[in-house]
Amino acid sequence: MNRDQVHARRWWILGVLILALFGVTLDNTILNVALPTLAADLEATAAQMQWMVNAFVLVFAGLLLVAGALSDRYGRRLALVIGLAIFGLGSALAPLVATSEQLIALRALLGLGAAFTMPSTLSIIADVFGADERPKAIAAWGMVSGLGIVAGPIVGGWLIEHYAWQAVFLVNVPLAVVGIPMVLAVVPESKAPGRVPLDPAGATLSIAGLVALVFGIISIPEEGWTSPVVAVALTSATGLLTAFVWWERRVAHPMLDVRLFGDRRFSAATISVTLVFFSLMGALFFLTQYLQGVLGLSALETGLWLIPLAVGLVVASPLSAVLTTRVGARITTAAGLAIVAVGLGTMATLSTVSGQLPVASVLFVAAFGVGLAMTPATDAIMGAVPREQFGVGSAVNDTTREVGGALGIAVLGSIFAALYASAMSGAVAGLPAEAAAAARQSLASAGVVAATLSGEAGATLLASAQEAFVDAMAVTSLVGIPFSLAGVLVALAFLPARATRETHRADASEPVPPR
Repeated sequence: MNRDQVHARRWWILGVLILALFGVTLDNTILNVALPTLAADLEATAAQMQWMVNAFVLVFAGLLLVAGALSDRYGRRLALVIGLAIFGLGSALAPLVATSEQLIALRALLGLGAAFTMPSTLSIIADVFGADERPKAIAAWGMVSGLGIVAGPIVGGWLIEHYAWQAVFLVNVPLAVVGIPMVLAVVPESKAPGRVPLDPAGATLSIAGLVALVFGIISIPEEGWTSPVVAVALTSATGLLTAFVWWERRVAHPMLDVRLFGDRRFSAATISVTLVFFSLMGALFFLTQYLQGVLGLSALETGLWLIPLAVGLVVASPLSAVLTTRVGARITTAAGLAIVAVGLGTMATLSTVSGQLPVASVLFVAAFGVGLAMTPATDAIMGAVPREQFGVGSAVNDTTREVGGALGIAVLGSIFAALYASAMSGAVAGLPAEAAAAARQSLASAGVVAATLSGEAGATLLASAQEAFVDAMAVTSLVGIPFSLAGVLVALAFLPARATRETHRADASEPVPPR
């Protein structure tokens, strides 16, 4: 398929790519609402349930860079098909799962499929669309990515209420069965010219370093910042990733050209994406618990009340594409992150009697800011890399999303946990030591303890826990504001001031045909 044919079919290609993307992002959050059912059916412990979630994240984040590099060398469409095939096959195996350990292994397999699928979609978009239309295409990609995150709890909640937990996985099978033929029929193959040698040492260091980094971050809420497990993981990650950078600067054919981070646009954009997802996932971490633990909503009702998040993304994404083209990435990204800060400030005003409408407003404002900032930041990342490295560039973008989200939950979650425990000290003073420790651990645990108490004592403990939760959430939301404002400063200082209709050097080597 020549470039003229590709350009003529570019919007059809985009449609197929975002269909593939939707399944991956959906699976990233769909399992959360099924955890209570899995705990009962598979007799899973708390640690096993945590690994059901984390196994996907660890494999996905750890293999993104390698998968992106392989797609550049051997073909991005090929990588996408392989990813979808692994994803579909893994999902189809769900009815055979009989133990928690098997489910954890299945989730790891799905993470492998996602690592090949997600960066391939963005790199193909960057290859198909010229610099003038790329923001629009990336806006659609980002919007669907966000919609998948929101749709996960809704779809999962509905499936759990009407079918067995295996349906949460089987829903991915039709997406793979339909998606693979569509990819083969519509999406052109693209890869770096020539035969670039592999970089096995760089691949090994990147996998080990990223797995150690993500493992350390996601262990913080459970183990604490001073835990030996966290310290060893983060220290190992620092050493491994430092060795990775050292190696990549010296090898003849690096997996990732780390000199890209010397480009202020590339570095600023990756920081901006990290801070966008830091704020988004940190806010969702609190709000989902608030809806269930304070307002008393079910899992499905909680998912439905996340719809304003999707609306905010849908409204902001096309506007972001227009603003990126007209005023550049600097103003658009900075404005988006500033709006996220406003959303966090609004979140601090919620109370135990706020109701669902104020929560919907917070979600809409925060999502609008995320949608506004994400498109220009992602476009800046892809615009800074040469065409032959689009796979790795998109993998960097996806990695920063995962690390940013994990950091948001870890950092803000740790601050929140300390504030909540401190606020509960007086309320649990008369309880046995074990019950007091449980009630100070989380709102859900406090609810369990309250249910064992008789009469007014239980109601009083639960009310105290809800008040402590809301107060801790308010303070933590305010703590999150400086992180968003730091992103504003980074964007204003380093991202391009004005949009340009000139294509990047990656596009210049192969001119995009006129429309």
